[in-house]
Amino acid sequence: MQNSSFIAGDWVSGGSEVENRNPSDVSDLVGSYSQAGANQVETALEAACAAQAIWQNSGLEQRYNALMAIGQEMMTRSAELGELLSREEGKPRAEGVGEVYRAGQFFTYYAAETLRQIGDTADSVRDNIEIDIRREPVGVVAIISPWNFPIATASWKIAPALAFGNAVIWKPANITPASAVAFAEIIERQNLPKGLFNLVLGSGSAIGRQLVESTKVDAISFTGSVPVGKTIAAAAQNFTKVQLEMGSKNALAVMDDCDLDLAVSCALNGAFGSTGQKCTASSRLIVHEAVHDAFVEKLVAGAKAFKVGHALEEGTQIGPVVSAQQLKGNLEYVDLGKSEGAELLCGGDRLDRPTEGYFMAPAVFSNTSNAMRINREEMFAPIACVIKVGSYEEALHCVNDTAFGLTSGIVTRSLSRATHFRRNARTGCVMVNLPTAGTDYHVPFGGRGDSSYGPREQGGYAREFYTTVKTAYIASGDPA
Repeated sequence: MQNSSFIAGDWVSGGSEVENRNPSDVSDLVGSYSQAGANQVETALEAACAAQAIWQNSGLEQRYNALMAIGQEMMTRSAELGELLSREEGKPRAEGVGEVYRAGQFFTYYAAETLRQIGDTADSVRDNIEIDIRREPVGVVAIISPWNFPIATASWKIAPALAFGNAVIWKPANITPASAVAFAEIIERQNLPKGLFNLVLGSGSAIGRQLVESTKVDAISFTGSVPVGKTIAAAAQNFTKVQLEMGSKNALAVMDDCDLDLAVSCALNGAFGSTGQKCTASSRLIVHEAVHDAFVEKLVAGAKAFKVGHALEEGTQIGPVVSAQQLKGNLEYVDLGKSEGAELLCGGDRLDRPTEGYFMAPAVFSNTSNAMRINREEMFAPIACVIKVGSYEEALHCVNDTAFGLTSGIVTRSLSRATHFRRNARTGCVMVNLPTAGTDYHVPFGGRGDSSYGPREQGGYAREFYTTVKTAYIASGDPA
């Protein structure tokens, strides 16, 4: 067992441990990671409170230099760290490397943001009084991040938290601890006050609950499921600021005037990239009847052509799902789809490979309706469901007929139709002639409905969550 939590400036071990195994080869033990105890979490909270008081008064160049160094090291080491990420999470090596590099870009972006700490001024309605409006750090931020993008999602939370003067308590998903520890080691090397950044490994039911209930936490940023998000929202009882990114059931609308090859490419990328384990995956493919049969034929051929294999093997396009539990749930959804009357055109079965892992053939269902559970519930699986519609209006209605609202997309050659869609799709992100998966780091990200709650993440919009506004009145003479 190794020291796995970074608390108050020191690496410490806990009283128990979890094994971390490679989902591409379960005989490969990545490591054993100790779990933080309640007393250690409390120590982290106390240290964060003390360090934050120092950091909020730090010079802008100190913040800039620290964040820039973190970002540059991550980009420089993206091949090494990306391989580690893929080894423990299961996404193909190229995706793992790309994720780490992108995570580094979040830090270099927010390094630059530290130099844009510009407020507003105004004249009072009273004579001889000026008003200064500026943003200050919110305080101690608890960050609870998921396993599917273990470094990228954590980065787009940690980077702005530090940039805007906050302290961080980070609880990553327990299924990807190796990436978290490697990431924390990079942050540790920077010139930060002791206790400003803390990594606590452990279960959500224990550590997550402690963070939610703590009065020392000023804000919580969470990415994960809707049920867990609802428990995180209970932190509002302490008037803790909450930001939640949760489930999705994204749809790609394929219109009768589309470029068919482009539509199929967008669907394959969106539905099956990262083994379908991403919140922006297009699991609902809403296809106009005029192109339905040709689209489905090409989609199935593309799904069958994917190379499913070990994440670190050259040429692998789809790796394993993350765990035995995830695979079990995926296969249950395949059975559910069949029982609901959907037609399974390909995939949906467990695959044998030279190494024992959690491999699954990408599945395509046709003859599905939007009322089916496979089209209502987030599966987080390499499963795409095709829904046939007779018009653009029916397609748009189907896109919006969901409790979620993260991303949506349309493939069409019509500018007027694309414009109408992006104005009327009830999602936080809309893609035109692009996969529903794939967003940039310098613009806001988030959804509607059950997908998101609270201020947007990423870009300049992140300051809404990580800062609070102060309005100061200054008398320049005798106030009236």
